[in-house]
Amino acid sequence: MTIRIIADSASDLPKDFFARDMVDLIPLKVLFGETEYEDMVTIDSSQVYDAMRSGEVVKTSQASPVFMKDLFTEVAKKGETAIYVAFSSELSGTYQTAVLMQKEVLEEYPDLDLTIIDSKCASLGYGLVVKRAVEMASGGASKEELLSSVNHDISHMEHVFTVDNLDYLARGGRVSKASAFVGGLLNIKPLLHMEDGKLVPLEKIRGRKKVLRRMVEVMRERNGFDTSEQRIGISHGDDLATAEALKEMIKESCDCDDFTITSIGSAVGAHSGPGTIALFFLNGKKA
Repeated sequence: MTIRIIADSASDLPKDFFARDMVDLIPLKVLFGETEYEDMVTIDSSQVYDAMRSGEVVKTSQASPVFMKDLFTEVAKKGETAIYVAFSSELSGTYQTAVLMQKEVLEEYPDLDLTIIDSKCASLGYGLVVKRAVEMASGGASKEELLSSVNHDISHMEHVFTVDNLDYLARGGRVSKASAFVGGLLNIKPLLHMEDGKLVPLEKIRGRKKVLRRMVEVMRERNGFDTSEQRIGISHGDDLATAEALKEMIKESCDCDDFTITSIGSAVGAHSGPGTIALFFLNGKKA
């Protein structure tokens, strides 16, 4: 690979993806009990979901500045060209810290060729942007071609998701505790999406099956491409069966056959909780 690609663990790509495609992984931090873990390195999402189900309060924090500085210094010493596509700056301080570390490394290595991009994406929506960048880099794309592709995908990537239990979003301040309580009593399932890197409520729907059907409808409404050419991403909070069910619902109504399904990792799952289902696709908006 002529251009080095860097991503962090909030991309929710499987661990073997990073090893197989030689993509640098920057792990975010996960904390519960009195222990701090490195996401995807010293803890996996299944452990986090088990802890949440047992009542543990799980917290996350941004990636290590020292880790990033060491990685960027390595890029500089090797004279490589690198692109770091980072977790949305609206959801984590990791992007801002990376920019600060880049400035520090540039003081010692002014020829550092590193571009840091705020993906304004999360979970597998972010992961699909990274995945395409890796494919292009492997195919010999230039830096300019890669940056153009990444920025296009960022501007068109849709995130449509629902959570199974509003309590987890309430803990993180995404919804009020009163709304979470009432929603639980009435079996209300929130439908959310992302706007400019932020989580935004979209609709409230009663019942799990109805919210899944509505997710498919939203995809059809927002997708202006030939769906046979689409790459669809589905990520889940330890609920593969529902993710597969959503895939089948999409296949019944759309001409899609390129699906990527992954588990929502610790960095995102600690806030959305077990049972979360998220759908990602490129919309049909003009550039």
